[in-house]
Amino acid sequence: MTLLLGIDTGGTYTDAVLFDEEKGVIASAKSLTTREDYAIGIGNSLAKVIAAEGITPGDIGLVSLSTTLATNALVEGQGGRICLVMIGFEESALDRNNLREALKGDPVIFLGGGHNGHGEALAPLDEDKLTAELAAMEGSVSAFAVAGLFAIRNPEHELRARELILAHSGNSVTCSHELSSKLDGPRRALTSVLNARLINLIHHLVASTEALLAQTRINAPLMVVQGDGALISAEIAKVKPIETILSGPAASLVGAAYLSGETDAMVSDIGGTTTDIALLDGGRPRLDAEGATVGGWRTMVEAVAMYTVGLGGDSEVSAVRSGLSLAIGLGPRRLVPVSLFALDHADLVHRTLDAALGQERVTETSGRFAAVIGRQSAHLAALKPLERDLLDELQKGPVALDKLIVKRRYLTALDRLVSMGLVMVAGLTPSDAAHVLRLHDAWDRGAAEMAAALFARNKDSRGMAIAPSADALSRMIVDALVTTSSETLIEAALAGNEQLPPSLAVSLYRAARRPEAHPLVDLSIGFRKPVIGLGASAHIYYPEVAGRLRTRAIIPDHAGVANAVGAVVGQVRVSANATIMPTETDEFRLYHSGEPLDFATLEAAALAAQELLTREAEEMATAAGAMQIHTTFDRKDNVALIDGRELFIESLLTVVAFGRPRIAR
Repeated sequence: MTLLLGIDTGGTYTDAVLFDEEKGVIASAKSLTTREDYAIGIGNSLAKVIAAEGITPGDIGLVSLSTTLATNALVEGQGGRICLVMIGFEESALDRNNLREALKGDPVIFLGGGHNGHGEALAPLDEDKLTAELAAMEGSVSAFAVAGLFAIRNPEHELRARELILAHSGNSVTCSHELSSKLDGPRRALTSVLNARLINLIHHLVASTEALLAQTRINAPLMVVQGDGALISAEIAKVKPIETILSGPAASLVGAAYLSGETDAMVSDIGGTTTDIALLDGGRPRLDAEGATVGGWRTMVEAVAMYTVGLGGDSEVSAVRSGLSLAIGLGPRRLVPVSLFALDHADLVHRTLDAALGQERVTETSGRFAAVIGRQSAHLAALKPLERDLLDELQKGPVALDKLIVKRRYLTALDRLVSMGLVMVAGLTPSDAAHVLRLHDAWDRGAAEMAAALFARNKDSRGMAIAPSADALSRMIVDALVTTSSETLIEAALAGNEQLPPSLAVSLYRAARRPEAHPLVDLSIGFRKPVIGLGASAHIYYPEVAGRLRTRAIIPDHAGVANAVGAVVGQVRVSANATIMPTETDEFRLYHSGEPLDFATLEAAALAAQELLTREAEEMATAAGAMQIHTTFDRKDNVALIDGRELFIESLLTVVAFGRPRIAR
């Protein structure tokens, strides 16, 4: 018997499923994600499914991993300190595609060099300046991103820069031409920056998983889900972690189609940090050819057309001023639910909350706690003195925020530590509200009730409390999550629609929910397709969400582990791309992953491209872990009609290689 093991590591839970290709899911388990060492949470879920079926590790022939960690890191603004090397660009390029904002003040090196649109060097690469700059910043960054002008036409300067960086530093290097073959240098640079930020995070996850499998004596290939739902080998995921953004959501779509049997539906997956919404169209996830947008960043990574918002069971609950009153705000930052935090720190939590309830004044730090995340990163040298002092204090143990934050500037320093992934904050979340209302019962309900009662004392401009009790506040929080989820589904369904803009539709939806909306007009908005709710808390919220949208909710069996199911039912799929363009000498130039090649005729160039791309795609698929590889070839010639004659502009060529992942027998 050969079984497949699917694992999904999310911000809160780590799921595992055992999958038999004939019987389907035969066992599933859920454990808390352990950020200090991901292997602990993975190992806990693995042990549960192995024990449930009484199998031996040798029965497992494939392990496939999906994760929301990269997506969550981008949404929450986390990641390592990096350096961007720009070759042939002016500094003004940083003002395009939000590149300067994405850098967050991290260093940039501008070098002479780069190429023109024909792949010809504009100037020699300034190697001396790069070498000097590298020596000056030694040890202050965790990774490098390299972007060269028209590197997709000729990558030689990016490749040479990587050689020099690796010779001076042991840090990883991301080259932009390896992530995308599309034009738009600043957006390729942005994608490279995000990739570089994520490398340590995903490398840690994959390495932890590999070590656990070795320890458990599971001798099986390890695959990772990409953002388009396809699988890649763990080794590729370590180098190109950006490919795993939307990995968890993509896996959930594949899992949703398998578990529900539906081919056309809206799929909404609510996790701890985010809600991910996408469309199943003909049984397949709809892809976003323009590149995935996550956390406000438009990347060049082809992934599922996913609408991701910072809304989940662990979203930060805040009191938002609305006129003279207060309203419930949710997210986008994730907190550790106080009821979960109390499982390991019961005395600190209960003592602090009890003392706070005995006081009149409620502040923004009341009922919140901070603790270090056990894993420390390589960029501690970049910490400012106050940040290091706070981190040193937290190394002694978790602390209540009202004791830790004695001045306003301490809060800024704490936010910086949280964004760097060094510290976590615990506080009131929708998961706690669900415990108060007895909709969830896994953690410390008493701590959740105390935190909710404390938060309910927040007062508006008139001195009125936001809620009269913990129960009332919890109902407000759940209602806020249902309302926001419903509105987000409408926004996702209508994204890009010019005839009915999402903002107008949401306004109509809000109006329709007021009984006195209009005495003459009956306003209503509903969905024509069902909503498949996924995630551990989907059963709590999505029946009500679907009711408000006048459609049916489908919560399939194993909805809470759909990502892990999707991880094992997918296949390897990679693509190689090239472009052919005419030259000034009436030849045809082929641009691919190597140096440009010239041919006398278009057909000769196309034939060479097909051979090159097929070989490249097959090699990529093999490296990605595929067996029994098949390929498809696509060629699109673009022409312009000028004075009644067709003028050749370019030819776009793609080879897709696909196959099932190799399984240890």
